Amino acid sequence: MNRFTKKLKNIYVQSLFGTGGVSILSFILSLILFRILPAKDIGVWFFFQASLAFVDTFRQGFLTTTFVKFYSGSSSDRRKEILGSTWYIATVITATFLIISLPFIINTHYIKDHTLNYFLRNFGIYMTVSLPMVIAMCVCQGELQFDKLLYIRLCQVSLLIVLVLLLYATENVTLNNLMYVNLISVFLTSCLVLLKGLSGVKYFFRRTKSCMKELITFGKYTVGSSISTTLFNLTNTYLINFFLGSASVGVYNLGCRLMEIVEIPLRSFVATALPSLSKLYNEKNKGKFIEVMKQYIGSITIVLLPFLLIAFIFADVAMKIIGGNQYDIGTKNGITAANIFRILALYSLFYPLDRFMAIAIDVIHKPEINFIKVLIMLIVNFIACLIAVHVLGNLYGIVIGSIFPTLVAVFISYTSLQKYYTKFNLYDTLLTGYHLLRHVAIRNYKQLIVK
Repeated sequence: MNRFTKKLKNIYVQSLFGTGGVSILSFILSLILFRILPAKDIGVWFFFQASLAFVDTFRQGFLTTTFVKFYSGSSSDRRKEILGSTWYIATVITATFLIISLPFIINTHYIKDHTLNYFLRNFGIYMTVSLPMVIAMCVCQGELQFDKLLYIRLCQVSLLIVLVLLLYATENVTLNNLMYVNLISVFLTSCLVLLKGLSGVKYFFRRTKSCMKELITFGKYTVGSSISTTLFNLTNTYLINFFLGSASVGVYNLGCRLMEIVEIPLRSFVATALPSLSKLYNEKNKGKFIEVMKQYIGSITIVLLPFLLIAFIFADVAMKIIGGNQYDIGTKNGITAANIFRILALYSLFYPLDRFMAIAIDVIHKPEINFIKVLIMLIVNFIACLIAVHVLGNLYGIVIGSIFPTLVAVFISYTSLQKYYTKFNLYDTLLTGYHLLRHVAIRNYKQLIVK
């Protein structure tokens, strides 16, 4: 039992360090870009990132949860079959997006809007060169090798930072050159995982029709929960770009940068929650399943509170540090970005509820609920943001409108788990999280005293 506890603890720590390390490097990259690019170009870059995240989620969202669920705990032969089938499905998805992008790569005059044109010309190439890297990350998560997952992520982001700095040093910073170094960093990382044998591409021909059908049947629904965050970010980015201009996209994304305080622990613990909850579900332990889910929700919410409070107070200073002189304290852009973060921070306390209940719904074999839920959330988000930005005429409308789909998601997930799994309440979630944190603190204190 102690070995199992230590192993889980190591998994959590590795996952947290992995997510945190990459987020820190991404934060550093944002610091650099906000200082070397004008506000309009920053808006174009983040428009591309939001659009790419959404499109790539159709691949990663389709594959990651499905792959981990079927791959974890399987026999050696079954794993090879899953790997080959996953490679085949991922290749078909990637080839489809590349074919869609070819007309825009060949003829750049199809789309007049500069931001949309920039995305359509480049997303297919990115999807292609990143394919081995994406599958390698799935394999590492499925095998609970979060240290290797960390190396892959750090390699790509570190390479990108170095190449961006080289552009700056040689005075060659342009949006096109930024895209070139982005593609180079991903391509080199993909080459590395292929050389190290982390992607399992050698099992490509071990695929079977039955396995692919099984993965597709489950994966077509899991993509619903995976696209939730990127889908709303995409909707908001498009509304801002076409109603308020690309410069406003940069201000909005600056305000969102500090939300990594929430996203770092969420992403890392979601990665470990999936195999943990899957194990309890397979053991038909409903009581423990709900208890563990509530522990995740409650403990992470409590841990987030002090960090969000500090960030809330010093948001203006943070925007200055991240964005540079263009977003100085007291400037219009600086004030707007800081207030955007403050509003986001308030309702981000619902994020743990949304994320972990969504994972729980996938685990109990009801991925179609998450799919339908996301469609409803998208409609609510679009209508709420459209009305709010029309009434207020500024970025605050987008942020305020984004509150409603999160509340809708929590309601749908909670009622669905009640109906299709077991009755429970969320009133004691924070208390459950508090007891877990207290137990961990006391245990670690005792171990420290003994040492």
